[in-house]
Order: sequence, then C-alpha cells, then structure tokens
Amino acid sequence: MQGIAPRWGRAVSVVVALSVSVVVAATALGDDTPQPVSFTHNISGAPAPVPSAVFGTGPAVKTGMAICSTAPTSAANVNTDCELANRTPHNETSIAVNPVDPNNIIGGANDYQLGLNSGGHVSESVLSRAHVTFDGGRSWSEYPIFTNSAYQGTGDPAVAFDATGRAYYATLGFRFVGPANATGADILVSHSSDGGKTWSSVRVAQGSGVETSVGDFLDKEYIAAWGNGSAVVVYGDFRQAQKGAVVSVRDYASVTHDGGVTWSTPRVITGALDQSYAPVPTIATDAAGHARIIVAFLNSDASYPYRDTYYAVEVSATTGARTAGPFAIGRVYDGATDYPIDAAGRQTYQDSQMRTWAAGNITADPTRPGHLAVVWDDMRNSTLPAPMDPYVATTNSDVIVSTSSDYGHHWSTPTAIARRGDQFMPWGAYTTAGTLRIGTFDRKTDPANHTYDYSLGTYTGAATAFTPITTVRSDPTKNDRWFAATVNPAFPFATLFMGDYSNIAASANGGVVAYWTDMRQQACFGTRCGHGQDAYFAHVN
Repeated sequence: MQGIAPRWGRAVSVVVALSVSVVVAATALGDDTPQPVSFTHNISGAPAPVPSAVFGTGPAVKTGMAICSTAPTSAANVNTDCELANRTPHNETSIAVNPVDPNNIIGGANDYQLGLNSGGHVSESVLSRAHVTFDGGRSWSEYPIFTNSAYQGTGDPAVAFDATGRAYYATLGFRFVGPANATGADILVSHSSDGGKTWSSVRVAQGSGVETSVGDFLDKEYIAAWGNGSAVVVYGDFRQAQKGAVVSVRDYASVTHDGGVTWSTPRVITGALDQSYAPVPTIATDAAGHARIIVAFLNSDASYPYRDTYYAVEVSATTGARTAGPFAIGRVYDGATDYPIDAAGRQTYQDSQMRTWAAGNITADPTRPGHLAVVWDDMRNSTLPAPMDPYVATTNSDVIVSTSSDYGHHWSTPTAIARRGDQFMPWGAYTTAGTLRIGTFDRKTDPANHTYDYSLGTYTGAATAFTPITTVRSDPTKNDRWFAATVNPAFPFATLFMGDYSNIAASANGGVVAYWTDMRQQACFGTRCGHGQDAYFAHVN
C-alpha cells in the first residue's frame, strides 16, 4: 500500500499499480517542494550531480542592488531570469502591475541557488527573489528579498501592489534540519516603496516544530493589497501531532494599514471547517468605494472519495476577522479516484510524474461591485475512476469557473470549459474593462497530451476559447534537468515538480500580463543537461 499524501495533509490509502522502483529527490520546502538535485543515483544509472548536498546560506547579496539584469528585448515571450551560468530553476510564479506606473511590474518565483565546488560538492539555498522591470517587461533585474542568514529557504511567493504603488512580497520562511526536513514555516511579508528594488521584511506568523513532529506548519500564503498602505495576507495552519500527522487545517488572515510595517493578530477565517487549504484573497470595491476582502479556499470532505469543496468567506478590511460565510461555491473533482498517481503518491497527469492539484484563485470585477469569479481545474470530464498508473491513464483536466454577483454569498453552478487534453493550474483576473481572462498550462495542441503551452482565454461561458501565448511548447514528461526521476524508461528524467501555480494580472491598458514556468531552455549542471525551469513573461492586450 502507498498513500496519497497531498500537501494539505489528507491521507488516503490506495494501491499504486507501479512496478518500477524509483528514487525521488528529497523534500525540503514545507509545501513538499522536491530538491532540484537528487541526493542519490536515479534508476536509469545516470549519476546525480553529487551523492549529497549541503544547505548553505546563499551567495552574498546587498539590499537594493540588482543581482543581475537581462538585456532589453521585444520578444513575445521574455525570460525574466538573468542568472544564466547554471540556469538554476525558477517556478511558482506570481506577478503584479504597479497601478501608479504600469511599466513597473514585479514577478515572484521560487529561486534555487546552487554551487558546485572543485570537490564535486553542492551548496544549495532556496531564496525567493523579486524579478523587476521598469520598462513594461522588455528587460528585468533580480533583487534580493532577504540578505541575512535567518532563513535558508523561502518559497510560495505572492506579490501585490497597493493603490499608491507600494509593493508587497509574501513568502514562507524555513530553516533546514537535515537533508529531508525543515522547521515549521513562518509567514513573511516584505514591502518596498521603490518599485521592488529595496525590501524590508516582517514576520507575520510563526510556525513551530519540524515537518515530522508535533507543531504548526504554516503553508501556502497569498496576499492582496489596496488603498494607501493596506494589505491582507492569508495562509493555512497545519496542526500536526506525533510524527507530523495532520489533525486539522485552518486558514488565517492578517492585515496591515501602515504599508506592511505592522500586522494584526492573525484570525481564523474558515469557521468550523478544519480541513481547509490554498486560501487566496481578492479586494472587491463596493458602490461607496470601500474595500471588501473575499477569500476563496478549498476544504477536504471527510468521506470517500475525499473530494474537496470550494468555499468563500468575507473578512474585515479593518481587522482581518471573518464577517460572513463560509459559502459553498461548488464540488471539486479531485478525490482519491480522480487522478492517476505518481511514484511519490501524489496526483498527476497522463504520462507524467509532476505533482498537481485543483487549486485556482478568486478575482474581483473592478467595474461591477460584488461581481466575483473563482477558477480552478478538475477531472470531472476525464474518464473516472482514473487508472492509478499515469502511463496507462488518459487524462482530461478542464478549467472550471463559478461567478457571484453578491460578494460571494451565492454562486453560479460551476461551468467546465471543455477542451481536449489537460489544462491545469489556472489563474483568473478581471481586466480594467471588466472582462474575465484566464491563464492556464494547456496541453490541447499536443495530440499526445505531453507538452504544454501557456494559454490565455477570455471567459464567455462553456464555449470559452484559449489561445496559446507561448511561442515554444514545454515537455514535463521527460529530460528535465531539475526535480527529475525515471519511472518509465520511455520517459527518462520526468519532471517531479514545476510549481503549484502560475499567474496573470490585469495591465493598465485593458490587457493582462502572464507569468509562468517554462522549460524551453536547456540547463546544465554537473555532468548532465536537460530542460530548465525559467520564469517567462508575456504582455497580451
């Protein structure tokens, strides 16, 4: 027996019908992010760069000074990564546009720093950085968020601007305890008043214990901002018992009204629901111009097949306390029999090993008070129950949309945007004109359902069409340099992890900007080359 152990703590015992043994990279980040360098040899016999690695403090950087910069380009797809010597991986992308200066855009990403010395030993740190442009995305510079050794790892980035152009960057903060364990994560929010070059960091909430012990493991924070110096950060608290067994998961919110210098005491926002995760806030403005915070999140059902339900709550813009809800949005087809299972016991897709989930986001229409949309993806249009072996299964994940016209109290019947192949990790954003756009990883253009585009759709109901905005497709099914394992010899070095989300955001001219994990570039480290993972950008009207 092998268990499905999703990041939100639900455990379901299932038989995994995989006869091939595999060595999976060790876990380091609190959201179960695998390390980019395997600590042992993989089953194909190809050596990992080194047999072990030492967690370091990262290269020396200075606050407010760019680590590196890219050359200007007019390309349709722009690689925002400028640390090109080893093309170390970047994933889990978040993006925000400065409302005061639309040419100022900040991207957040998990950023891995690797060093290989003459003796063949790897030093590794995982410190999220700000990818910043001041020319609308033609050129980018990377700036450090953290410049001391308080945390060896930060991850799950989320970025936002308030109405005055102050930037906020939320992450988790870790300290490593051995090669496969970490301290309970802290919730960190940094703020910048110069467009993302210089950052000051504040710990909003503190975790306890380690991943495998009694304690509070804080995870998957997200942020939204409004007005002059106001922002809200939400996150999940995984309450752990002996050996790290999760006994409850509740979501919390904290607000600031002084630009991120101080934050309110975090408040539980999910009511009696205690298996909640992946909260995302949005700021809705009412007819009087007042901000109203609506948070959408998933909550796991207690009965088989353990599917989730999306919920929405309203929280106070003053204190962060829950003021209304939870209100059910719709059932999510993401249970124990809905996906094939990868070698690590996680949900995945056809011919794949990359972990996935159904989580999406909530977004508010700036032109219609109270008008909201929640987007996610699930397997309701796939063949169910799914075969456990991804190399046997044929999957068809679709984007799902539900809307509300009363600040999330009532929701439309969820609508699936039927499309061949897998669409996954979607993100919605209303434009300045009130049009709902949706970005998603999209396998429709590949008949084999292997490679993906990043595609953008304009929501018009079930008939919504998506158009690829990527100029080169990416292949996560084989030949990845990072986070790789070989389970099926026909798919060597399959991607284990490409992040759990991507992002789009409204731009000033009625369009959107998109930010995604892209694998088109080759990356080499040690003795092996393969697909890299870079944070790519596009601006679409």
